Parts: sequence; structure tokens; C-alpha cells
Amino acid sequence: MSSEALDTTQYVHHHLTNMPWKHAFLENKLGDFGVLNLDSLIVSFLLGALVLFLFWCLARRATAGVPSKLQNFIEILFEFIQKQVKETFHGNNPLIAPLALTIFVWILLMNLMDLIPIDLFPRLLGTVGVPYWRMVPTTDLNVTFAMSLSVFILIVYYSVKQKGLLGFAKELLLHPFPYVWMAPINLPLSIVHELAKPVSLALRLFGNLFSGEVIFILIALFPIWWLQWVLGFPWAIFHILIIGIQAFIFTILTIVYLSLAHESH
Repeated sequence: MSSEALDTTQYVHHHLTNMPWKHAFLENKLGDFGVLNLDSLIVSFLLGALVLFLFWCLARRATAGVPSKLQNFIEILFEFIQKQVKETFHGNNPLIAPLALTIFVWILLMNLMDLIPIDLFPRLLGTVGVPYWRMVPTTDLNVTFAMSLSVFILIVYYSVKQKGLLGFAKELLLHPFPYVWMAPINLPLSIVHELAKPVSLALRLFGNLFSGEVIFILIALFPIWWLQWVLGFPWAIFHILIIGIQAFIFTILTIVYLSLAHESH
């Protein structure tokens, strides 16, 4: 769809609509849950594959001598994440550091897609009949919730593994008030407290990236191209901070939540 043929409302709606894939059977059985956002899935999987490929190539070519620029960058990144894990995670689990590094790099790459000109891929793919395309997976609430729910599953798993099913149940029933007779009050509070973790992770990442995308779309509505660059370039520079900070916050909170899962109150 040509952007010149759209009015302001249609243009904004077009750029905030994902490319859906619908299957009659799934849609009949699951309703809206049977509709997949192809653009979010494709871009996130490609970026995830890129992360794995880069780390695989680096692991094969790593040298103890003078490192390449890429190896030097990855080593700095690895040491940074490892430092955060040592300072924040109060347990012994070899999974945490690789998990934190993977989350940080993957979210950072997905967030960086927000710096691609907003009309570039929709116009290119529109020439081959693709009506909608969004390049930033983290502006899709389905993606951010999928990542946060994955972290939540790990939180529950390690809580039960480290404390036992009985210990985990005691935490739910005897917190925040350490009295058995207050268990009916403690349980709803504990459930809300636990569910708030994935919800806050998902909404924080989604909200910051979605608002940034909306501002880029609004800037693109200006009719004068040089004015778009004058306004868009400073916002892009500032948005780089948001991109990195949001990836860092998601990673740090994941480490904190998993650290709490390994601790007994």
C-alpha cells in the first residue's frame, strides 16, 4: 500500500498493524490466539539466528592473542553481563549468565530495528504484495509477553526445584503475614505479586518501544523531507539510550527474579 494514498489516520493505523497469518482451524479453535503475527515472528527468529551464528563464529575463531574488533566487543559485553550476574544473583546456577547474555543481546538487536526508517520495509515489501510489515518485534505485545512468560516459567521451576513443592507453597501461603490463619489473605496477595513479574517485564519493554515507534511515525507525517530528518535524527540519538536501557532492565530484572527463586525467606 502506497503511503501517498493514505490520510493521516490511515497512515498511522497502517504502520501500527502487524502482518497477520490466519489458519481457519486455529482461528475456529483459538479465536484471536490462533492468529500469528508473521512480521514479529520472522524478524525475531532471524535476529535470534543472527545472534547464535555470530557467537558460534566467534567461539570457533576466538584467539588468546590480539582479538578482533568483534571478539573484543563480545568479550566486553560478556564481562559486563557476568559482572551483573555476580553482583545480583545470589545462588549457584551455570544457566543464569548465558541466559542473561542471550536475553540482553537478543532484545538489544530487536530494539535496534526501531532505528530503521519507518517507511523503508513497508514500501519495499508492499511492492511484492505484503500489505503490512513492522520491523520492531518488541513493539508487539505478543513478543514481549512470550519472553516474560518464559522467564516466569523459569522462576516457578527454580522456586520449586530449590525450595521443594512444600517450601514454595509455604512462601505463597505465609507471605507477607507469617500466620497460618492468614493464609486465605496471603495466597491472593502472593499470586498477584508473582504474576506482576511477567506483566511488568512485558509492559515496560513494550510500552517504551511502542511509544518510540509512534513518535517516529508522527515525525514521518511531516510533508517536508528535510524537516523529518531534522526532527528524526535527534530523536533517534536519544532513542538509542532507551533501546539499550530497556534491554538492560529486562535482563537485570530477570537475574533478580531468578535470584529470589533460589533464595529461601
